[in-house]
Amino acid sequence: MSVGEERRPLIPKGNQGWLRMLSLSQGVAFLPVLLVIWSSAAFIISYVIAVLYGHVQPVFPYISDTGATPPESGIFGFMINVSAFLGAATMYIRYLITKQQNEITNFMKRRYNVIVLGVGLVGCIGMSIVASFQELAVPSVHDGGALVAFIFGVLYITFQTIISFKSCPQWSSHFTCWIRLAISSVSWVAVTLMIAFASMISITKIDWNPGEKDYNYHLVSAICEWTVAFGFVFFFLTFIKDFQVGMRNGWLPIQSKGLGAKLLLTKNV
Repeated sequence: MSVGEERRPLIPKGNQGWLRMLSLSQGVAFLPVLLVIWSSAAFIISYVIAVLYGHVQPVFPYISDTGATPPESGIFGFMINVSAFLGAATMYIRYLITKQQNEITNFMKRRYNVIVLGVGLVGCIGMSIVASFQELAVPSVHDGGALVAFIFGVLYITFQTIISFKSCPQWSSHFTCWIRLAISSVSWVAVTLMIAFASMISITKIDWNPGEKDYNYHLVSAICEWTVAFGFVFFFLTFIKDFQVGMRNGWLPIQSKGLGAKLLLTKNV
């Protein structure tokens, strides 16, 4: 907002339309972008280092296995913790956007949006536990955090998909809805298979070789784990457009209840 410029009432009393405000999301749209780039880098960098040092085999190790041994363990822990923070921030902004949209078109109950945010934040806490408690140091806590992260993460993207369909076509395109449904469906199948095959593994190790006992169970489970992880990444990619909901001329539908339930117009310069 430029110096001397103030928020001002725009629409006469009784107007039932909605206004367009200069998109503040232009300032926060970097969040899902940064989350996607940072999380992908966290997975890839720790994987490359672990393979180069010979700590894991290059063919589908578990994600946690690529961050179990120094020096990659420190990088993995730091980057995943940052990813958890970025994920929580992105979910909160998404919550605020959905809340504003729902106040305008009333497509769902308000508490549903709050519940979805809570589910997402629990998943982020699980990610932070994974990052903070190394697999080889505290395996039970690490595995519990991973289970929470994956299950609540899949629940979160599923609930967001439902919100997308409920808010379609006013706030979500049909294409976006079906993309989110596809990602959610694949993630559910993958996380179910991941847990099922991981439960069949009878030994604990990070350096797997073909032909070893339980290797096939490990391979299927690890493939599913990577599928779910990047399913989350691709799902958050679909948030980028939601965070840039401004029209081509730079205005965003918004309604403010703050000053006597008047609609306000704010412009950024």
